[in-house]
Amino acid sequence: MAGRGTDPLVIGRVVGDVLDPFVRTTNLRVSYGARTVANGCELKPSMVAHQPRVEVGGPDMRTFYTLVMVDPDAPSPSAPNLMEYLHWLVTDIPGTTGAAFGQEVTCYEPPRPTIGIHRFVLVLFQQLGRQTVDFAQLYNLGPPVAAVYFNCQREAGSGGRRMYP
Repeated sequence: MAGRGTDPLVIGRVVGDVLDPFVRTTNLRVSYGARTVANGCELKPSMVAHQPRVEVGGPDMRTFYTLVMVDPDAPSPSAPNLMEYLHWLVTDIPGTTGAAFGQEVTCYEPPRPTIGIHRFVLVLFQQLGRQTVDFAQLYNLGPPVAAVYFNCQREAGSGGRRMYP
């Protein structure tokens, strides 16, 4: 993981607002169409209308993961009283280098921010075993093993927080 001063998850306040510091131990690739999500990139709602392709680079197919997608800026970045609004929850994702398949617990809800620029954070957790995750157990998964986020605002929106590499 990059040094704390240059880590895009720290610069974008994902670590701090959403996650505690963690060490990435698994590769996570999220793509909307031909566009791969890079930390801090800007995607419009029309670009994220359909659930993304997710690839998990775990050690083997016997290791399973849970993917959570949240909006920590709901309903608005200046008043995030719905902080960490759940947009997607998938469990039992096998650790392979191909596309992830798993059990969709919460169906994908496309980002549709109405006020300001929102961060949408995808966090990957390693499971202890298959079909062992429910909402009560979700909080006992331990630290994340990977995360990525993108910024999104209403289709005609402009300005606001910008992230630079």
